Amino acid sequence: MIIGIDLGTTNSLAAYFTEKGPEIIPNRLGKRLTPSVVSVDEEGQIYVGDSAIERGLLCPESAAGVFKRDMGSQKKYTLLHKTFTAEELSSFVLRALKEDAEHFLGEEVTEAVISVPAYFNDARRRATKRAGELAGLKVERIISEPTAAAIAYGLYQNKEHARFLVFDLGGGTFDVSILELYDTILEVRAVAGDNFLGGEDFTAVLEDMFFEKFPQFDRLSLPEKTRRHIHKQAELCKLGFSQDKVSEMHCKIGEEEFRFKAELAEYERACEELFDKIRQPVKRSLSDAHIRLSDIDKVVLVGGATKSPVVRRFVSRLFRMLPDTNINPDEAVALGTAIQGAMKERREAIKEVILTDVCPFTLGTEVVREWEKGYYENGVFCPIIDRNTVIPASRTERLYTVRDDQDKIRVKVLQGESRFASNNLLLGELMIDIPAGKAGEESVDVTYTYDINSILEVEVKVVSTQKLVKEVFVGRDLDMSEKEIQERLETLSYLKIHPRDREENKYLLLRGERIYEESLGERRMQVEAALHKYEQALNTYDSGEIDRAKEEFKKILEELDEF
Repeated sequence: MIIGIDLGTTNSLAAYFTEKGPEIIPNRLGKRLTPSVVSVDEEGQIYVGDSAIERGLLCPESAAGVFKRDMGSQKKYTLLHKTFTAEELSSFVLRALKEDAEHFLGEEVTEAVISVPAYFNDARRRATKRAGELAGLKVERIISEPTAAAIAYGLYQNKEHARFLVFDLGGGTFDVSILELYDTILEVRAVAGDNFLGGEDFTAVLEDMFFEKFPQFDRLSLPEKTRRHIHKQAELCKLGFSQDKVSEMHCKIGEEEFRFKAELAEYERACEELFDKIRQPVKRSLSDAHIRLSDIDKVVLVGGATKSPVVRRFVSRLFRMLPDTNINPDEAVALGTAIQGAMKERREAIKEVILTDVCPFTLGTEVVREWEKGYYENGVFCPIIDRNTVIPASRTERLYTVRDDQDKIRVKVLQGESRFASNNLLLGELMIDIPAGKAGEESVDVTYTYDINSILEVEVKVVSTQKLVKEVFVGRDLDMSEKEIQERLETLSYLKIHPRDREENKYLLLRGERIYEESLGERRMQVEAALHKYEQALNTYDSGEIDRAKEEFKKILEELDEF
């Protein structure tokens, strides 16, 4: 059996698929949520969840939480003189979930689908996969949290074409994803987010309000145990707003108790800076998906922080609609991972659906840019596969020589968003010989092909001689042999054919050109506009957009060909 796991910043949980649908697996304490907290005692015994929280309150230096934010980094956590990475701490949480699932299901669990924030890059995703393996699990798939939530909500079961926005605000990370459904394809159109924004930050706002109320206390000079106590009281105060418009903090500092009463409206104003941080990824995702706010058919809330009334009110105002909250936001992602596991097992109860993902970062190379005649700028980043491109994908860019008698071209393979190549991550480089000639006479076609398995193939072909060099870059933890990688790349070779060169598209373009030549005046202008629009759709490489544009173009041609 494949279980689904939501490895969260604040809480984690597991689920499995039954004949009645996905179900949450309770942990050893009978609870549905396991806090993502780890503690170590003097004998080296590991505690996870609620017991780790309690140990942390008694002995702060023995416990750690919110380590998901540091996945894929080299940051170390020291717990009672023992050092761990975020990856290792996450593996303890995953092992506890695995053991709880085995106890509850009465059978060994060896496989899992694990969710990650959509905005996690390759390094963070690989670290999550390694954490699963350290916990004794074969990770069948790493799935983006918004996609898992969309599956849980059954968005893929909609009969009509629709666009959804998944607003995922967890304890420590924020994701916004735009998904589009057509036929049996649930396609991620764009992702954006902030790996350092979540419910913990909303708790921190109440802590700040408390210390403003009692300026006699210097936060940094207080004992760690006291600071953790204040943080816990701030969290309880935040949860209190779900019941009332006024909530209280009761903090014991030394031998005295201090009470702080907060009003919802005051708290909401204090959170405005966090709301501004949320707005930025929302705007970016809409821009990358090339859609307007009014094009969104449904907004889905995911993540425990979205249960806060200040967050829900903000989301309703921002999107001008009431969000869908039919599923417990804490559980939606885990339920979706369980359904994804059932899809992998090809359970009959699950509707067949094709899930697509996007490349969360831009892949490109370094070029010399000529801005004016004779004025060149070195070290400029040239994007080849843009972020939020649906994958698998293949794109080609033609590059020219910039110096007379240049006989080599070096292609640096880069990942990132900066305009300057030096600010982006260097994955590797290729060198190819070219015939010497005048500047701009010789050129190479650089083709990037990127797969959902984190396989990147880079081809560099000299246009004049057709000489070709290529290299394959793979994620360090990809469990595929050289033969399997080559077979996968062969199946992706169709992507290297531009949509314009595919037979039906060529036929429609030729038909359009013929009608244009036969037409005059306004009719000719109409054909020209339709051709231009269709060519623009072909240049996006977006299969959904191309299919829609194709149907529209066909209809226009049919109408015009009747005259």
